[in-house]
Amino acid sequence: MDGCEAVSLGAIHAGCTFFAGYPITPASSILRRMMEMLPAAGGVAVQGEDEIASIGFCIGAAMTGAKAMTATSGPGMSLYSENIGLAIMGEVPLVIVNVQRMGPATGGATTTAEGDVQFCRWVTSGGYPLVVYAATNVADAYRLTIEAFNTAERLRTPVILLSSKDLAMTCETADTAEFVRPARVTRTSGDGVPYAFRESTDVPGFLAVGGDRLTRFTGSIHDGRGVITSDRKKIDRKLTHLRDKIESRADELAIVREDLQEGAETVVIAYGAAARAAREAVRDARRDGKRVSLLVLYTLWPTPVAAIRRALGGAKRVVVPELNTGQYLCEIERFAAGRELVPVQRIDGGLLTPAALEAAL
Repeated sequence: MDGCEAVSLGAIHAGCTFFAGYPITPASSILRRMMEMLPAAGGVAVQGEDEIASIGFCIGAAMTGAKAMTATSGPGMSLYSENIGLAIMGEVPLVIVNVQRMGPATGGATTTAEGDVQFCRWVTSGGYPLVVYAATNVADAYRLTIEAFNTAERLRTPVILLSSKDLAMTCETADTAEFVRPARVTRTSGDGVPYAFRESTDVPGFLAVGGDRLTRFTGSIHDGRGVITSDRKKIDRKLTHLRDKIESRADELAIVREDLQEGAETVVIAYGAAARAAREAVRDARRDGKRVSLLVLYTLWPTPVAAIRRALGGAKRVVVPELNTGQYLCEIERFAAGRELVPVQRIDGGLLTPAALEAAL
């Protein structure tokens, strides 16, 4: 199957009941598949008149209790930006799939890239954290879609899953053992106060809009009842909570694959499509007698700090392959003081090859 089918199947198995999207290459197949699959599973799929309407539909559906997902590409993420801020402020559980393509602007609509890494971290005003996952293959696309739904429900937050044109539109074989329906997370119900919490790291119980109790929903700063406030203590409490409920769980949210060698002087830190080439290059380098460690990141944000520090260990060189201008390199740089940083980048629409990485190793 291809990556779009894997995302769609993962969404169905995660319990998705509502999807809205607008056709955009290379994410259109997710819209088509969800319109085919979701009604048969008892859900609703809508093609919106544009991207802004589509994510708006999803926020509305999620706040009434639906498990909602939307899918787009870079230009659509630009249009989603304001509503992502609304979802952060309103603590809306929502899954957003970004099938990346070359940018900026229209860029290369049918050309691969992974240049939205920083954009998805800072996509909306305010600078508040988001959970962002990145798939490397079809099986990842399936399991990370489910992970995204479970995280969105558990933390009452929008969650972004990054894919890319080649992953989305290329068919590959996956072990069916990877496609076992996992446990679903069910959101906790509220007690009548829709945004109430004790500690800043707590997640408020969910109180659906449309029941027999009044539930306020606003994009403005508000207190635990959802009432707009200018009280500075309440403002600080709410905004600190939006940060802490995610950043305090960085280790819990970290999904990585560690393939570390004792005494390795070189470590490769990779994600997305570049991780596929990295696996091959590290395997071949080890056959040649080189001691090389590999860390594959599936969680990009919040930064999996503990895993990165473990991988760096006593290494002297850090190789970071990316299909962009080095957007995660600057994050790795924060932890790699005194080590040689070796970027391996490609931005012409082609994929990184194992040979390119072997040269860096």
